[in-house]
Amino acid sequence: MRFAFDEDQLDLKKGARRFLDAHADSAAMRKVAESETGFDPVVWKRVCEELCWPGLVIPEQYGGFGFGWVEVTALLEEMGRALFCSPFFSTVCLGANTILALGNDAQKTALLPGIASGEQLCTLAWRGAAHRNGAEVEASVDGSAWTLNGGARYVIDGHIADTFLVLARGGAGLEVFVVPRDTPGLTVEALSTMDPTRRMSALTLDEVKLGDDARMPCSDEQLQLILDRAGVCLSAELLGASERCLDMSVEYGQTRKQFGRAIGSFQAIKHKCANMMMYVESARSATYYAGWAAAADADDFTDAAISAQAYTFDIAFKCAGEAIQIHGGIGITWEHDVHFYFKRAQSAAHLFGDVAFQRERMAARLL
Repeated sequence: MRFAFDEDQLDLKKGARRFLDAHADSAAMRKVAESETGFDPVVWKRVCEELCWPGLVIPEQYGGFGFGWVEVTALLEEMGRALFCSPFFSTVCLGANTILALGNDAQKTALLPGIASGEQLCTLAWRGAAHRNGAEVEASVDGSAWTLNGGARYVIDGHIADTFLVLARGGAGLEVFVVPRDTPGLTVEALSTMDPTRRMSALTLDEVKLGDDARMPCSDEQLQLILDRAGVCLSAELLGASERCLDMSVEYGQTRKQFGRAIGSFQAIKHKCANMMMYVESARSATYYAGWAAAADADDFTDAAISAQAYTFDIAFKCAGEAIQIHGGIGITWEHDVHFYFKRAQSAAHLFGDVAFQRERMAARLL
């Protein structure tokens, strides 16, 4: 299936590419990746005030624009292509996504306008130390007062988040709690990970006290819906990254000469690039169908999300690996960008369950 953009979606995608080419090129990406915060506050302010990207999927009554997940998918493809270092994924694809799925009107009114304006950075803490996707925070209740104890790891942008949405397990099952950064008993520790373009942290909650207004009841099905929406967003990022690996490989094949001719004229290089193009176009179909299914709340959304994640996580790793092979020795040097895409592909594929995990999910649904 070849996805067709409408005029507004195409304008959004073209505008995003122009902006990112101008403000998130290779030099900017490297500078930001090495910074303490992991993003450029000046560029983020322009993204929020001029382009209004954080408000795309947020309804108008909460300060957003009320677009759907297709528009977010298109935007994230361009962000992935540039390896754009920003809090967008954590704040919108995890934070706003969770609040939209679980929050009551008061919680949405309190949190979503700040996210839409870019003033509030938010992230979801859902992974324990030992589980792919599982709560290791325990929630106990005394009347209307809740106490959280435990920890979560690999919290995206935890080092800069203003608000954490913490998945916990209580007597009634899963709950998500809104935990402001300055809450007593909450400790945030930055982690050293493979991908310097996406920061992660570990949370420790020691006798964290919260009121009932901070609680969002959550079922296993709702949690999986949230993670699958975020997984489609991640698939879009990796689609853009894979396409960039293809573009870099084609460009290098046309300029690098060996034996008196461009290496792109050799059949072995042509085959690699042709395979990468096939991977990218197939991933685009799977990813945009899943984005449409998320926006339309289609019955087959779960199947579409699993397919997009399983395929895109796989081909991102393959395309980055092939790009390194085509570039040869320079492809594994710090001075070239291709290793950043390899690291993003390798680390991102484990956020919501790796390829094998997604295929197991699909097999269980089919059997």
